[in-house]
Amino acid sequence: EIRKVSLINKAEYLAKKIEGDITVVSPDAGGGKRARKFANLLEGMGFDAELAFIDKRRPKGTMNQAVAEEVVGEVEGRTCVIVDDMIDTAGTMCAAGELLANRGATDVYMAATHGVLSGPAIDRLSKSNVKEVVITNTIPLPEGASLDKIKVLSIAPVIAEALDHVFED
Repeated sequence: EIRKVSLINKAEYLAKKIEGDITVVSPDAGGGKRARKFANLLEGMGFDAELAFIDKRRPKGTMNQAVAEEVVGEVEGRTCVIVDDMIDTAGTMCAAGELLANRGATDVYMAATHGVLSGPAIDRLSKSNVKEVVITNTIPLPEGASLDKIKVLSIAPVIAEALDHVFED
């Protein structure tokens, strides 16, 4: 339930910023269910929301490194929103953003619940083509992690709603 409310929170925020057709992108095969839920939320808000997946590979012998090889789905001429559970070093997300731009996406946004933002994440995000990174305050931003592209949404409404559900049975 809390995950669903968190998705709604980010979808409502982005719905105010984005115009036109949207493609919700899963940065890997494992995030398809989350991306579908996010796309359904945007469709419920009146958007034409398609779904796409990034085919990525991790080079042998590496950690926190991914190569985005191909996009499966329609992205040309559309605003893309990459949806994931967390952004750690931002390697996967930035590689996906670059691939989407190369395939004709008009704008690229990122939405994640947890902004770990470790190691080279801030540098990668600052140099990326991503228009905005939307995360929640489930964990504090690392020191020096401030960046104009990062929008942190409060999870207070999510917690309040969860408490309300508990007390209302």
